[in-house]
Amino acid sequence: MTRFRSFFLILSLSAAWSAHSLAADLPQQIPLWAEGAPGSVDRMHEPEKWQGTNLTNVHHPSITPYLPADGKSTGTAVLIAPGGGHRMLCLGHEGDSLAQWFADHGIAAFVLRYRLCREPGSPYTLEGDAMDDTRRAIRMVRANAETWKINPSRIGIVGFSAGGELAAYSAMHPVDGDPQSDDPIERVSSRPDFQGLIYPGKSGTFTVQPGMPPAFIAFGFHDRDDISIGMAKVYLQYKEANVPCEMHIYSNASHGFGFRPDSTTAAGEWPQRMCDWLVDTKLLQKK
Repeated sequence: MTRFRSFFLILSLSAAWSAHSLAADLPQQIPLWAEGAPGSVDRMHEPEKWQGTNLTNVHHPSITPYLPADGKSTGTAVLIAPGGGHRMLCLGHEGDSLAQWFADHGIAAFVLRYRLCREPGSPYTLEGDAMDDTRRAIRMVRANAETWKINPSRIGIVGFSAGGELAAYSAMHPVDGDPQSDDPIERVSSRPDFQGLIYPGKSGTFTVQPGMPPAFIAFGFHDRDDISIGMAKVYLQYKEANVPCEMHIYSNASHGFGFRPDSTTAAGEWPQRMCDWLVDTKLLQKK
């Protein structure tokens, strides 16, 4: 029994150290609202909780910037919305590693930590709080475009699974800026200039209208039907609305392939395919 206890203690300490090391290595987070998000001010100082590389207890939503090295910026930027079923944020394979890859390829990347509407006991909603965080994050990137060497007309969003819902809704329901606002972030539009929908959930609620931002879609053949069949139907909506859309279906992939730098699979190469698409769509200039 003593050996078992020692073994589990080592495992627990290892997991805690891994999470601590990941958090320590990340760039500085920038709160979306310095004085606390509407509806979360009373809990803004609660610490976030790590479970391996997954994060919970987000009450002070933020973005974590990954910027290209000096002289390497292409002017294109992307906000990354990790998945996790709205119960956690999977920052390992759906967040920070991808952001670093984008930055290494000249694309400014910002990892969104949004409020979780399905975490046990959560007071938040997807359509309200989580989408408020998403729109605010896009606005923050656009409002700081000059500082971060970004073209304000080349700011997109990539979302995985639950985060893919936020990405899709941000393109479906953008909010114009309020030029009369005292807050400079609120003066600019929340509309993304492109969207990357990576095995997004709730595809049955997606609608496409003419004039929406172009879309890049990727998912696995072995994903559940509401995603694989659902997103195929969404692609046809883009086609009918004459909104440019590129779709990749990876025959050997299932849900959650995300991005891992050491992947050797075809699905693991989707970020490069997205960059090729951005070049073709005139939203990315090769350096």
